[in-house]
Amino acid sequence: MRSLLIVGLVVFGLVGCATPKYNYQATIQNISKPPLNSENTAYVGDKMLEQGRLLEKEALYVPETTKYSGYTFNEGYYLKTGDDKKGSYFQAINTIPNGGNLQKNFIVDPFKAVMLDSSNEICIITVLNAKGCTDKHNAKLTKIGVAAENSFQQTLIYSGRVGNKINIGYREFSSNSARPAFNNDVEYDLNESKQIGYKGALLEVIKATNQDITYKVLKNFNKID
Repeated sequence: MRSLLIVGLVVFGLVGCATPKYNYQATIQNISKPPLNSENTAYVGDKMLEQGRLLEKEALYVPETTKYSGYTFNEGYYLKTGDDKKGSYFQAINTIPNGGNLQKNFIVDPFKAVMLDSSNEICIITVLNAKGCTDKHNAKLTKIGVAAENSFQQTLIYSGRVGNKINIGYREFSSNSARPAFNNDVEYDLNESKQIGYKGALLEVIKATNQDITYKVLKNFNKID
């Protein structure tokens, strides 16, 4: 076992070293999409309207499983923790929805962070601050909304059409325990009106099938303080 550990350290020693940084701070953002009066299409299960306050964080998105020298970057989002002149640093384990996680086999050293270096290589940083990198990847920087303290989100989701009636799901989430997650499903008869509303939001249905819906958002949800 000791010989295996020595081999692993030698391999990473040839690549370089790095110390993860934790100097990144995310910001609370108000989100509202899609834009009012724009024509949009949503498929069954898609969000038709999304509004609220979320913590917007930078992340590294790995679109497909990537293997390197005994380590595996699983598909998903890796949240940013900091920067320095060598590159950007990210959490190796992410518990958010669609979060990415780094894995290792029993031979290589334990890891503690993921890095995107200044050469656009993705790297593993071990517990000893040894660094191993590869340019064989399709990872990219992006931004995602993450639920946090004081975050609140409302969404309408398309659930399909039966006859001349459409089904819309309402989902509400808050980090505040006084306003827990709330779900509701509503049916609308298009014979009565092509406009549908819920909690202040108003949408105009242009076309609806059991697979997708084309619509405009005329009014957003009422604001909740």
